[in-house]
Amino acid sequence: MGIRFCTHGSLILIITEDVEEVIELKKRKKQKFKKSLETKTKAASEIQAWWRGTLVRRTLLHAALRAWIIQRWWRQTLENLLQKKRREALVTYANTVRAVVKIQSLVRMWRIHWRYCQVLNAIRVIQRHWECHNCYTCALLRGHCVVTATHLQFHIEIINS
Repeated sequence: MGIRFCTHGSLILIITEDVEEVIELKKRKKQKFKKSLETKTKAASEIQAWWRGTLVRRTLLHAALRAWIIQRWWRQTLENLLQKKRREALVTYANTVRAVVKIQSLVRMWRIHWRYCQVLNAIRVIQRHWECHNCYTCALLRGHCVVTATHLQFHIEIINS
C-alpha cells in the first residue's frame, strides 16, 4: 500500500497492493538475483578456469622449450666428445702404425746389413785363401750380386783358363 501525491499537492492517490503479491514479487526478484548471481559466478569461474589453464599451458610450453634446449645442448656436447675421442683414436692409431712401420723398416735394414756383412766376410775369406795360392794365371774369379726383398746373394764362379 502506498500514497502518492501529485506535483501540485492537491490530488492524493492511494494505491493499495496485495501483501501476498508484494511478497511473491520480492521472492521472484530474489530468485532472479540469485540466478543472475549464480550465472555470473559460474561465468566468472569458467573464465578463471580458462585463464588458469592458459597459464599452466604457457608454463608447460616454456618448461618444454627449456628442456628441449638443454637436451639439444647435451646432445651437441656428447657429439663433440665423441668426435674428440674419434680424432684422438685416429691420431693414436696413425702414430702406432707409423711406429710399427719404422720398427719394421729398421729390422729389415738390420737383417740386410747383417747378411751383407756375412757375405762380405765370406768374400774376404775366399780372397785371403786365393792370395795364398801362386796360381793366378790358372783361374779367374767372376761374381755377381742379387738383392731381393728377403735375400742378399753373391754368386762367385771360378773359371779355369
